[in-house]
Amino acid sequence: MAASTDRDLQFRDPEKAEQLSDRLEELMAEIDGRVDVMHVCGSHEQAIAKFGLRSVLPDGLSVRMGPGCPVCVTDMPEVDEAVALAEDGKIVTTYGDMLKVPGTAKSLADARDEGADVRVVYSASEAAEIAAETDEDVVFFATGFETTAAPTAAVLADDPPANFSILSAHKYVPPAMEVVAEMPDTNVDAFLAAGHAAVITGSGIFEEFVDEYEIPTVVGGFEPLDILLGLVKILEFVRDDEAGLANAYPRCVTEDGNVPAKEALWEVFETTRGEWRGIAEIPDADLALRDEYAQYDAREIFDIDAAYEDEQDPLTAKCISGDIMAGKADPDECELYGEECTPENPVGASMVSSEGTCKIWLEYGGHPDL
Repeated sequence: MAASTDRDLQFRDPEKAEQLSDRLEELMAEIDGRVDVMHVCGSHEQAIAKFGLRSVLPDGLSVRMGPGCPVCVTDMPEVDEAVALAEDGKIVTTYGDMLKVPGTAKSLADARDEGADVRVVYSASEAAEIAAETDEDVVFFATGFETTAAPTAAVLADDPPANFSILSAHKYVPPAMEVVAEMPDTNVDAFLAAGHAAVITGSGIFEEFVDEYEIPTVVGGFEPLDILLGLVKILEFVRDDEAGLANAYPRCVTEDGNVPAKEALWEVFETTRGEWRGIAEIPDADLALRDEYAQYDAREIFDIDAAYEDEQDPLTAKCISGDIMAGKADPDECELYGEECTPENPVGASMVSSEGTCKIWLEYGGHPDL
């Protein structure tokens, strides 16, 4: 590539974007076949849609979103547990994106409308500060991948108030990529791995994945040029028939990641089997508190009597959010998309979150080719 190397890549530069686009064209001509890339972060989809990147992709190169939205993969019974705690008189704090996510019976927004004390916070530390100012029980409904799990761990390791606890719905990304890679009806030739999570875990976390599944994997950032550069590196691997690993986000991601953050993460959490909404029950992809931190575990402290609804809502049964996050379908293939399911009245979690593919596509006018 004549220009736009890793070192001289700037955030936004039309000339470099054109050079990278031309390079993608050259590589696809050399490959002479279809290439299906899955990215694993809602922020990638936001950038792709916002900047119209699909309009500059060569024919035959498909980029679609996988299970990269933490709100979307939070399971409905986990939401039910948070609702039950709120209805039982606890102060439940959580990120704003979680408010409207439907449980099997209702959302936290529904519970708040009915009088429960549900508060939006921007961090686990803010939730702990609320606990420090009251004698009431304060529960942090903790969602997100490694990026938010590490700060949650730091708060718990820093001796928070005794009336503070967390309801962990934190997820761990690498095992979910393995499950998607093993799905027989999901065609993934390469992964554009999430730069956010890799800031914590490091790019080296994917070495075993690449060795075992022989799928090219590139860690990508979130500026348009970051994504185009990541795709160039992916196509170079595909052209060379090499299952390689590369870091196209070196200004933020190192091979080892944030070592102190990783130490805090694994001091407080351990992996466990858990359900990723609409995708699968995945071994070692949920993060649960270790026994040493049981005094902060809402599931250990409280007798949570969640109101699970056995009979699924008819609209929910039609939602194909799981297929979308597994790379089997696009949002506009769902019969509910933009009609019965909207950001104001979401049926599936991927229409709720700012990182959900359905909401992103609807925000940018449907299939974001242009």
